[in-house]
Order: sequence, then structure tokens, then C-alpha cells
Amino acid sequence: MATLKLAKIPDRVPVKLSISLQPDLHLRLLAYAAAYMEAYGTEEPLTELVPAMLAAFLESDRDFARRTK
Repeated sequence: MATLKLAKIPDRVPVKLSISLQPDLHLRLLAYAAAYMEAYGTEEPLTELVPAMLAAFLESDRDFARRTK
């Protein structure tokens, strides 16, 4: 099984998300969603994956963490 940087998303209350994406980014997100499903056996919609990806990115950004302390 593949190991992704994003850990399996825990159960949560759904949150509505509305954004516009460039077509190439949308295709990359769909590919990531497919990799997530292959890795964890759970299909997650992009509206759930994108916030988790953004949170993981922000948590891993050391410069941002220094600036927000």
C-alpha cells in the first residue's frame, strides 16, 4: 500500500466548499483523490480532501509557523 503525505482523514462533519480551479489543477486533484482511494480504500470527494490538504500544507510550512507564533 502506498504511503501518502496526507494521512487518512478522520470522520468529520461535512463542510461546504466552493472554489474555482484551473483545469490542470482540477485534473491533478482528481488524480490525488484516486491515489488516496487506492491507498486507504475510501473514496473522498475533493471538497473533503482539499481542506485537509491545505491544513497539512499549513502545518508543514515552518516559515509560516514562525511568522504566526
